[in-house]
Amino acid sequence: MSNNQTNDLDALAQMFKALSNPQRLRIFLRLATCCVPSRCCTANIEGIRRCVGDLGENLDLAASTVSHHIKELRRAGLINVERRGQKIECWISEDTLQLLASFFTCAVEEAEELTTGENHGR
Repeated sequence: MSNNQTNDLDALAQMFKALSNPQRLRIFLRLATCCVPSRCCTANIEGIRRCVGDLGENLDLAASTVSHHIKELRRAGLINVERRGQKIECWISEDTLQLLASFFTCAVEEAEELTTGENHGR
């Protein structure tokens, strides 16, 4: 296995570990979906940004808990965070989404190859 593949697997393992928490997964999915235009989120070249305060709405979590989950998602390389005045904005980079998409695409292709190979071997 090449160094690049090993690095990708290490990065993916950290991402999946962070997403294994249901609240972090909810926050990540909220960020990944299109935001409501009336909110303080903005779209730019880096993707759709959303304020940390908006991400925690209706999760029944304290603001400090939401901040902790945001920190863990950032540490895992899943999101980017930037302070803009009093607001903290988060976004998912295109590279992160491509890494996750390619992982699942390859996993499906490998599973199909295994299934096809098993059917031909019978």
